[in-house]
Amino acid sequence: MLLPIGGGGMNSTMDDMNLIQQAQRHHLVVREIEEIDLEIGPGDDDGHSFAQNSLIAVTPQESSADEHRENKHMMVSQLPTDSEDMSKTQPVKKKKKVVKRWREEWADTYKWAYVDVKDGTPRIFCSVCRDYGRKHRRNPYGNEGSRNMQMSALEEHNNSLLHKEALRLQMASKDKLVADKPVYVKALMSKTSGSIIEAALKRDPQEAEFIQCIQEAVHALERVISKNSNYVSMMERLLEPERMIIFRVPWVDDRGETHVNRGFRIHFNQTLGPCRGGLRFHSSMNLSIAKFLSFEQTLKNALSPYRLGGSSGGSDFDPKGKSDSEIMRFCQSFMNELFRYLGPDKDLPTEEMGVGTREMGFLYGQYRRLAGQSQGSFTGPRVNWSGSSLRTEATGYGLVFFAQLILADMNKELKGLRCVVSGSGKIAMHVLEKLIAYGAVPITVSDSKGYLVDEDGFDFMKISFLRDIKAQHRSLRDYSKTYARSKYYDESKPWNERCDVAFPCASQNEIDHSDAVNLVNSGCRIVVEGSNMPCTPEAVDVLRKANVIVAPSMAAGVGGVVAGELELKECNLNWSPEDFESKLQEAMKLTYQRALKAASDFGYQKESPEALVHGAAISAFLTIANGMTDQGCV
Repeated sequence: MLLPIGGGGMNSTMDDMNLIQQAQRHHLVVREIEEIDLEIGPGDDDGHSFAQNSLIAVTPQESSADEHRENKHMMVSQLPTDSEDMSKTQPVKKKKKVVKRWREEWADTYKWAYVDVKDGTPRIFCSVCRDYGRKHRRNPYGNEGSRNMQMSALEEHNNSLLHKEALRLQMASKDKLVADKPVYVKALMSKTSGSIIEAALKRDPQEAEFIQCIQEAVHALERVISKNSNYVSMMERLLEPERMIIFRVPWVDDRGETHVNRGFRIHFNQTLGPCRGGLRFHSSMNLSIAKFLSFEQTLKNALSPYRLGGSSGGSDFDPKGKSDSEIMRFCQSFMNELFRYLGPDKDLPTEEMGVGTREMGFLYGQYRRLAGQSQGSFTGPRVNWSGSSLRTEATGYGLVFFAQLILADMNKELKGLRCVVSGSGKIAMHVLEKLIAYGAVPITVSDSKGYLVDEDGFDFMKISFLRDIKAQHRSLRDYSKTYARSKYYDESKPWNERCDVAFPCASQNEIDHSDAVNLVNSGCRIVVEGSNMPCTPEAVDVLRKANVIVAPSMAAGVGGVVAGELELKECNLNWSPEDFESKLQEAMKLTYQRALKAASDFGYQKESPEALVHGAAISAFLTIANGMTDQGCV
């Protein structure tokens, strides 16, 4: 236990030398006991025990600046001087409380640590490396009382090669995520439907996004599967992609250094026709995300008016911060491998996250050079070799048209409704445009660092200003410098803003449980999904229980598919905006009616918040399943 440096009971006749030696000896004892306490277990002086599952569970007590200075002063263990009255030193009880606070601050700082028994001795382990030792102690160079010394020890730990390698391996493994999936599936699904998910988990346990996507689809198809046992094997066959292409993409940067990225292209299902699907260039891209995007695209294409298969792909290459010449070299290297799998009757890629007009131009140029022909164009960019003049607007406009159809059935309209939009890319900006055209009041956009809210609502001039900001790679925060009624919130999402309709247009899983609660509390009654799978399973439950109508991306996002096929099939480069929007509205209405009819056929009422989600999945699946039945086991 920690001993007081001085006390009233000490012999006042003790000479100065003995006093100093005794104080120094006590000081050394304090350091030794602290070292033993933190490496092995708690001391006798402190009721707080480290023998818990994790140090994260300790609730830190925040101290004032004066208390912190007092603690630091006491930890140094000042030696008394001749002029000091030894009877005025701190009592033992006070020191126990201070030590406890130090330990709680230590536990709060070192959230990477936990306690386990090694060879019969409790030791402090790193929760990432699952190891202990000098690199994983609380502070190998000093005591625990100094916050600066704590942080320097933490920095040393994080910079150790052992920790970096363990962290890399941990990020590559999805074991923890997968462990939670079967529990959620069993809680929601029947035994028959759950068996499909269990089979997928056994086959691809590390692919969290793909498993989540399958779970949502199978949950929507429960009534279909229960009525026809043949659909169980059909669904299991559908969930295995026809072709998975994984390849390396070497490229050279402007400094002459060589880099290697990984490329993906998944031809998920071609029962209905040639594949169509996006390319995503983003650092988070992996096989799981590629498969989930491809499966979603398969259902979306099956729900569209055209007979198309589904595909998706991309690379873990991030175009941000790269020069045009670097992006060109990467795109050319990417296409050197992929071109042999592309063609009008095979697969044609479209734009996705990180891929715009510049990237599609470089990709198509290399494809044309390698294939030796220019039959069919990649759908997406609005340039002179592409198709319709409104291709890039189609997805965003289609989302607003779909919301309008939902509101019309509720005898309401968009005019005057407050709308929150996430993202600030092509889809989000075109959603803003069409919302303004219909008299709605869009108030938010967002990026990876936070969100911007303008209580006055955006108008066409403000949208133009936002586009300039994005084109110059500036932060959305700069918008607030021009428009005083706006505000940018760091590390936040727009879902707590008061609204009537929400348009998530950023990325997958952008709405979690707490975000869904915020949406419900903010008055939102309709969610129109612009991004693929924007809600986590927990968020889906919250929205369903609150009777919030969800328009799934596989139905609401059909606009992009329609525009791409119109430009390829009809080859009309001179559509007026009115003609194009008329065709797009007709296709969105047809998709909406197909989803509602399928939902009604299987007992889902039109007013049900799940009607569109279940109806879209049912209609798409039955279309594919009928084709698979006709074509046999291929």
